[in-house]
Amino acid sequence: MADITSSALRFAYKGSRLKPLRAFCQIARLGSISRAAEALYLSQPAVSLQLQALERELGARLLERSGRRLTLSREGELLYDMARPLVEGLDNLAASFREQVRGLDAGELHVAAGSSTILYLLPQFVEAFRKAYPDVRLSLHNVTGASGLDLLRNDGVDLAVGSMLDVPADLAYTPVYRFEPMLITPPDHPLAHKQELRLEDLSPYGLILPPKRLTTYRLVDLVFQQNRVPYTVALEVGGWEVIKQYVAMGLGISIVTAICLTEADRQRLAARSLARWFPSRSYGIVMRKGKYLSKQARAFIDLIHPQALAPRQYDETGHSER
Repeated sequence: MADITSSALRFAYKGSRLKPLRAFCQIARLGSISRAAEALYLSQPAVSLQLQALERELGARLLERSGRRLTLSREGELLYDMARPLVEGLDNLAASFREQVRGLDAGELHVAAGSSTILYLLPQFVEAFRKAYPDVRLSLHNVTGASGLDLLRNDGVDLAVGSMLDVPADLAYTPVYRFEPMLITPPDHPLAHKQELRLEDLSPYGLILPPKRLTTYRLVDLVFQQNRVPYTVALEVGGWEVIKQYVAMGLGISIVTAICLTEADRQRLAARSLARWFPSRSYGIVMRKGKYLSKQARAFIDLIHPQALAPRQYDETGHSER
């Protein structure tokens, strides 16, 4: 008869491992079988049987009596450390699941963009997106060039926003805004008020340009070379804000994109269009072709350009034919 009872207990325990583990954790926490039974809405005999089944299964005494309180044995302390996270995790599964589902509805959005895009172009869209989707966690990754494209290809970001000249075949680029090239000088500079400005007029003055590896430097060099006009670089430095500051200090002149010029800059700098010689720069949305876009990503893109997600055809260079 004892063998039948032992087998039945062992079978019942294996059929539902969570129940005896939950009973054991409650006894360990409360120090009493009766209090554990109350917490579990079970009878004391039922809790005692579950504890006995667990001890038989593991072949170890898990609890010892210390006065009127049950305390953990050495083996019991080990099991409690192992079982407590499992029991609590399962008991909280429904609430955690609902919380995670709400998180899925909110979600995350990762956008790659260069410093100038983050500083001058995106603020209005970030503000509008945050108002419309306050629960979405928005991360702006300050990267440019190959680093940004690698993030896009490896799904490190959902999309990128910025300027592109050469578009790889695996990416789609939708230009949204265009900004003129501008010459900036101190207000009292000779070129600030010259009636007819020629490209040759820039030659005597040192240019302050971004580093050679960036598109702006390469574009400036290309235009001067094509027009066979000599030029000198007085200083290489990264960031439009730094360049504007150095120009205002009289350390040189520069060729920038109009995206970086604010009303405050008009008071300390003179700005003149160079659209006659330099092409305008487009800024837009970069996506990996064939990538699934989350609801958050589509909402962000729609803020910048509502037509960006409309079907379109691309030529071999990735440029839109529409």
